Amino acid sequence: MRKKYNVAIVGATGMVGSEFIKILEERDFPVKSIRLLASERSKGRMLKFRGKNSPVQELGEGSFKDIDIALFSAGAGISKRFAPIAVKSGAIVVDNSSAFRMDPKVPLVVPEVNPEAIKKHKGIIANPNCSTIQMVVVLKPLHDAARIKRIVVSTYQSASGWGKEAVDQMWQETKEAVRLRALGSRLRGNKIKRVLPDQIAFNVIPQIDVFIDNRYTKEEMKMLNETRKIMGDDSIRVTATCVRVPVAVSHAEAVNIETEKKLSPEDAIEILKRAPGVEVIDDISREKYPLPIDAAGKDASFVGRIRQDESVENGLNLWIVSDNLRKGAALNAIQIAELLIK
Repeated sequence: MRKKYNVAIVGATGMVGSEFIKILEERDFPVKSIRLLASERSKGRMLKFRGKNSPVQELGEGSFKDIDIALFSAGAGISKRFAPIAVKSGAIVVDNSSAFRMDPKVPLVVPEVNPEAIKKHKGIIANPNCSTIQMVVVLKPLHDAARIKRIVVSTYQSASGWGKEAVDQMWQETKEAVRLRALGSRLRGNKIKRVLPDQIAFNVIPQIDVFIDNRYTKEEMKMLNETRKIMGDDSIRVTATCVRVPVAVSHAEAVNIETEKKLSPEDAIEILKRAPGVEVIDDISREKYPLPIDAAGKDASFVGRIRQDESVENGLNLWIVSDNLRKGAALNAIQIAELLIK
């Protein structure tokens, strides 16, 4: 009989928290007991796990007694405060926020890419940024084959990457724009609660997170720094432009790589067909390529539109799409937990 574990979910009522619950069930994770934790306003709310109602408890310093594994997705501030408390109580924390990702003492793990890093944990393991995860799952096999020297990525990130309130903003703005027949113009004077920097309906916003001194956003710098740490190669040059688009779920990325050794598109396709966590959809004769609407609810990082970059000697262009709430967040964290219990 396999060992079972007491699991806590911090941020259980959020979009990623809901995915944690769903994926723990789907993958038959050996849960002995589950403790659902959130803010005071969610206290007493009932959530279903394996057909039974479980009450949401208010997160506090005593929340981690007898917990083996704590899955965190409640923001960096909460993680910085409560993750060390959970570790002190005897739990191992898998944290989905940015709080510990670049801490040299904390492993940043994508199980298909750097599973060996998990052995270095001292109680906390960081889950990377959603846009970074789906990219490195695809790029690591190509890096192993031909060594990537440079990455240029432009992202097309869904509203759910910000959270439920951003999805609500998108739906409300879309309904209002349709009602007013204002599909090509700005909504003015409306009372819709806006959490994104601007209108997202029938629009794109070239800003994710706040701007910093070098004129990049924090999201763009996360992709640079996290990619190097996960791939274990600080010499890789990375530049990113991160854009919010009016899509509910799944991030898409246009990725250009320059390699030391030449890879043909056919070489890349064959490598990626064998790569764990990757699914190739690349049939231009039938106009088949990955789409956010098809990736939603699925586990893989989907890749297509693989073609030579004609502007450099050893370059490839790729189109990568993945469900940001699953592989980009909850699934990756639970795969980390599965590595832990092995």
